[in-house]
Amino acid sequence: MSETTLPAPAATPAVRRRAGLPQLVLLLAGSCMSVLGAVLIAPVLPRMTDHFAGTPGAGVLVPVVLTVPALLIGLTAPFAGFVADAVDRKRLLIAAMVAYALFGTAPLYLDSLGAIIASRALVGLCEAAIMTCCTTLIGDYWTGARRSRYIGLQTLVASLSATVFLGLGGALGAAGWRTPFWLYAAAALLAVPMALLLWQPARRRTRTGQRLPALPWRHLLVPCLVTLAGGVVFYALIVELSFVLTDAGVGSTATIGGLSAVMSLATAVAAGSFAKLSRHSPRRLLPVAFGLAAAGFGIVAATGSVPVITIGAVLTGAGTGLLLPTLLTWALNRLTFDQRGRGTGVWTGALFIGEFLAPVLITGVGAATGGLRPALGLLGVAAAALAVGSVLVVPRDAEALDVTRD
Repeated sequence: MSETTLPAPAATPAVRRRAGLPQLVLLLAGSCMSVLGAVLIAPVLPRMTDHFAGTPGAGVLVPVVLTVPALLIGLTAPFAGFVADAVDRKRLLIAAMVAYALFGTAPLYLDSLGAIIASRALVGLCEAAIMTCCTTLIGDYWTGARRSRYIGLQTLVASLSATVFLGLGGALGAAGWRTPFWLYAAAALLAVPMALLLWQPARRRTRTGQRLPALPWRHLLVPCLVTLAGGVVFYALIVELSFVLTDAGVGSTATIGGLSAVMSLATAVAAGSFAKLSRHSPRRLLPVAFGLAAAGFGIVAATGSVPVITIGAVLTGAGTGLLLPTLLTWALNRLTFDQRGRGTGVWTGALFIGEFLAPVLITGVGAATGGLRPALGLLGVAAAALAVGSVLVVPRDAEALDVTRD
């Protein structure tokens, strides 16, 4: 059968609809759900470790409670992207939001560490669909410089929400390590306006049953490989900062949450600058992003002073705030409507596999080098190598990030 594209159908209400502020707010809020899962309970990890002290391997398993959603996102986001391209972005998003609320609040009544980890794995499955659909819909609803601006805004809002969630996690954690899990119920409330105000974009394919176009792996592979390493850089200090601060003598979960929030605020400020910086190519922006992160890791590794650790965390946060929107827009620029869901899913999967690997690598390197700080120091060296390497792997003719692509 010929694969000649059929004439576009007559305009429908879905075709004529234009996205505005309500849709942007909802998609940005949905994007924060993976941040909620990633950082909310970070300040209470030491208390969880104490609570499950009698469980064999608790010292390793408790950090997995925080990171296992990232593994599931990494493994399932490409599949979520396929469903988004082949079936429907909106319905997948709504179903995932409701399930996220159910599984996210499960640790409120689960007593087994194994059962909690299982519930967190299901949270990750939902987050894969949420992140993929929200990012894909931003790419669907807007184009060109506005798309780049809103992708940068996505990272900005996610970083600001991390600041809020870390602070809330620390404050609520003072009442018990389970208390922060109540916040996962917010996803069910957010699903209601999403169902009313979002829509599935009109398809630009034509024949029912026509195969989805292949992904441009030649252009997608390098950004995703760099993103895999970037996920390690991004997430390492998020999960380890509470332990660094505890080793430095900070015992209050509220203080740990507040200092972690300062790092997230730096991430937000850097992400906010991306709208103006997106006229530059990733070949210019990635060395800056990785270089800032490298400097931050080096400072954290070199001192036991809490104020100096905070300075290092701020530098790392600034680097990662610029890193993520640069990588995402670099990966998405060459994708069409019928490729965007899968491409976003692959990119999201690479990011979150890197995030899952971050504490595993830090723990392994720390065991070999004598502790957490030496491991973070080596990660700083690796980030510096990535800063140099990004100049080599990004083509000189890589396009600026604020191009129009539909």
